Amino acid sequence: QVQLVESGGGLVQAGGSLRLSCVASGRTFSNYAMGWFRQAPGKEREFVTAISWSGGGTSYADSVKGRFTISRDNAKNTVYLQMNSLKPEGTDVYYCAAARGPYSGSDRYDYDDWGQGTQVTVSP
Repeated sequence: QVQLVESGGGLVQAGGSLRLSCVASGRTFSNYAMGWFRQAPGKEREFVTAISWSGGGTSYADSVKGRFTISRDNAKNTVYLQMNSLKPEGTDVYYCAAARGPYSGSDRYDYDDWGQGTQVTVSP
């Protein structure tokens, strides 16, 4: 099992930026593809982005393409989510997730381990 701890959330005005970090421990980080999801109260957890275990492949939800960037540093056991041009509808709890294997998809059931989440609030 991989333990995941997110950080970097907070309050930002619309149009602003935040960078989320997720530090992994407990297993060999480079053996896992990683993803970010988000969830608003009363709604389903939705896919945001994913990155392959090498960092060479990424995928994004249409709603964040061109604004969000996922990256990873395997030497630091950390995955990042750079969020630019934030919108109020991006107010959610953001979760980091790990999937055993080289690639992961947009289905939450592809992922084996989850962090506790970090709150992102975007004011109008």
